[in-house]
Amino acid sequence: MTGRTESGAGQMANAEREERPERPAESDGTAHLFKALGKQIKVLRERAGMSQKDLGLAAHCGEDLISAMERGVRTPQPEFLIRVDPLLGACGVLCAAVDEVREALTRARTRHPDWFRNYARVEAEALALHDYSNQAVPGLLQTEAYARALFTQRRPLLDEETIEKRVADRLDRQRIFDRWPPPTMTYVLEEVVLQRPLGGRAAHREQLAHLLQVGRMRTVSLQIMPTATEEHPSLGSSFIVLTPKGRQEVAYTETYGYPRLITAPEEVRVFSERYGNIRSQALTNRESLTLIEKMLGDS
Repeated sequence: MTGRTESGAGQMANAEREERPERPAESDGTAHLFKALGKQIKVLRERAGMSQKDLGLAAHCGEDLISAMERGVRTPQPEFLIRVDPLLGACGVLCAAVDEVREALTRARTRHPDWFRNYARVEAEALALHDYSNQAVPGLLQTEAYARALFTQRRPLLDEETIEKRVADRLDRQRIFDRWPPPTMTYVLEEVVLQRPLGGRAAHREQLAHLLQVGRMRTVSLQIMPTATEEHPSLGSSFIVLTPKGRQEVAYTETYGYPRLITAPEEVRVFSERYGNIRSQALTNRESLTLIEKMLGDS
């Protein structure tokens, strides 16, 4: 599933029909700002004699996040800039960029057409998100290499600039894991999804290791549906059940690029019940992590 959508109260009725997604309007200068800011952070860090790990520990975030921000594939949040400015001896240089970053984040929400833009906004503020995936690792759980492999292999082919922008946008959505209080997040992935080494052996191992890391978070439940199971309550497409902030639960499906937002309570109830059945038949979170550890050892 490549994207999820959600519309405002006045748009929901129209969103229930299937419609062909448009190509995102991806060129708004935002990516250039974040890349330039990432380079500044790297220069300041190196001048301060700190490694990425050192800065991550001092700023209470992961080394991978520091690396991603310096490469321009993750957005330095205003709070992060304010926190690390004194740590890097930036003398207010990073703090001075806070207003521009806030404006850029607002613009970033309009990079995509309505079918995805509205969903991305609601996803970032969701109270609960429940995802069943049978085709690929969900976007919020993808590593950079895995996401790049997906976009690179897509047909018809995308140009390199578009690939880089889409990878950056996808990784930027993962800021949801940094939110407090965090949303309730559960995932059920078909075992075959994790057996497919998209991007090659190294990318596959990195993706499995990342799933282990996310699956161990207190706020996330990650379950695997074994391929050998003799019963399955949903052999259709992937879907998501989402609780938007201040709104009723909705469901979302996407098949061959055709998204469908479902808001009718009775139909949403079917998806919610279906998801509950899938979770009950899948491996537990602990069993799933053990299976992923075995896959990682065998890969």
